[in-house]
Amino acid sequence: MSEKILLASMTGFARCQGEVGAVSWTWELRSVNGRGLDIKLRLPNGLDALELPLRDLAAKRLKRGNVSGTLTIKREAASGLTADLVALEQIKDLAIDLADNIPGALPPRAELLLALPGVMRSVSAQDDTEEMQAALQEDVRAGFAAALEDLVAARAGEGARLAGIAAVLLTEIEALHEAATAEAATQPALHKARLQAQLAEILGSTPALPEEKIAQEIALLATKSDVREELDRLNAHIGAARALLAEGVAVGRKLDFLMQEFNREANTLCSKSVSLPLTSIGLSLKATIEQLREQVQNIE
Repeated sequence: MSEKILLASMTGFARCQGEVGAVSWTWELRSVNGRGLDIKLRLPNGLDALELPLRDLAAKRLKRGNVSGTLTIKREAASGLTADLVALEQIKDLAIDLADNIPGALPPRAELLLALPGVMRSVSAQDDTEEMQAALQEDVRAGFAAALEDLVAARAGEGARLAGIAAVLLTEIEALHEAATAEAATQPALHKARLQAQLAEILGSTPALPEEKIAQEIALLATKSDVREELDRLNAHIGAARALLAEGVAVGRKLDFLMQEFNREANTLCSKSVSLPLTSIGLSLKATIEQLREQVQNIE
């Protein structure tokens, strides 16, 4: 049985740490909404060569979102002192020569020579060998891969929450669609009653219009205010949205476009409505569709 593909969000955070010898590193990955996929990495000097392969790795796991990654490197402070033997030998020879040329001068003392500038230096973690640098790069690369998987998992977790919210909102839209369909069935009768009342008020005691003419006007108004086509399309959009949520693979753009179609049908429904109940349902539809659109903005 194939594994169910989960909906993913574009928002998430991941952190990963490690160390190689005296060097510790920390990866922090952040992802937010974006129209496409934009990956930006900040790497310390000396590790710039990793940027391209790491960006390629991220692009294989993510489809959309603005992703930023920051690598922080910390090295241990100086762990001790060592003598620069070349510098020490040169200074010793100079000191002996000076002592030989100065009558009564004492021979140079070791502790005084070691105290001269440039003779002693710190043993620092920065004195990395090529092997240490290679090990650090490999560890940092593996740490990025681990952080990336954590980011993918975080986005999937947020996506599951979004899927639940979207399903609830679609159920609400479906219920409002059913209420609108029932209310829309009463519109022709309302048109007829309203037109007859308007004609009675305008014509007064003058001879009434032929029944055939009144029927034509009612039919014309009924055609202009018929919302069955909008309701049919809205019902189809609801089914399409459910199918995309079930599909789960990079459906954010399609859902975002579909929300525009949802809004178009709700707006037309309100503009064609001739009854307060249908208008109220249309406004509720618009509000619920807007809530769904806000959630869809976060979907990959």
